[in-house]
Amino acid sequence: MNEPRNVVVERQGAIAIATINRPDKRNALDNPTRFQLLAAFDELRHDTLVRVVVLTGAGTKAFIAGADVNEFVGRKPVEVLKALHETTIFDAADAFPKPLIAMINGWCLGSGNELAMACDIRVAAETARFGQPEINLGMMPGGGATQRLPRLVGLGKAFKLLYTGQIIDANEALKIGLVDEVVPARELRSRTMLLAEMIATRSAVALQMIKEGIRASVRAPLDDGLRHEASLASVVFTSKDMAEGVAAFLGKRQAHFTGE
Repeated sequence: MNEPRNVVVERQGAIAIATINRPDKRNALDNPTRFQLLAAFDELRHDTLVRVVVLTGAGTKAFIAGADVNEFVGRKPVEVLKALHETTIFDAADAFPKPLIAMINGWCLGSGNELAMACDIRVAAETARFGQPEINLGMMPGGGATQRLPRLVGLGKAFKLLYTGQIIDANEALKIGLVDEVVPARELRSRTMLLAEMIATRSAVALQMIKEGIRASVRAPLDDGLRHEASLASVVFTSKDMAEGVAAFLGKRQAHFTGE
């Protein structure tokens, strides 16, 4: 019997859209889904035609409503942790070398919020809702919320959200810095794709180096980060894309980047 397609990937030119496809479960993450998402990330990482990836959930009710709690029933805590660490989708998203945009179309809770935080940019529908409700089950986050949430919203707000399990709406998420843009639900796909298309026209070399530099900035002291940025810039400054960008600017024409 074939395994259900819990992750569906479609391509539109230089943009790939990866959709968590469990709408009957509000796109909750179970082990098969996590493994399929890892496989999708690996495939898209090596697809030279794909410049930008958009991650979303099927339907209109949920982006990802968290982990599938049914997997916790009857299992020892150590088994649950082992399963989570075997499918490190959060680290895979964080380390994905191409721009990764979360298109958040509904409930974005627990593991779903952790996965969204591991993306580069988060665009949310006005109807989206966010939170880390693990505390309500006597649990704590295991996918990076204690690390990524305070980096995005600050210590006090992170403590409040994690201590209380409070659910917040999209406008509050925008206000505290958890998401980067909020749009009407009917415009979510078009606005997200417009952003993705804009980014896809940029130099793939420069985009990858920018992403690596920003990731390093939150992991290293400033002096180390500046040195790392300089080494990344040296790669970009010797690329064909930069030569093309400068020539196009001087020639008053549109640049054509090849990713070299």
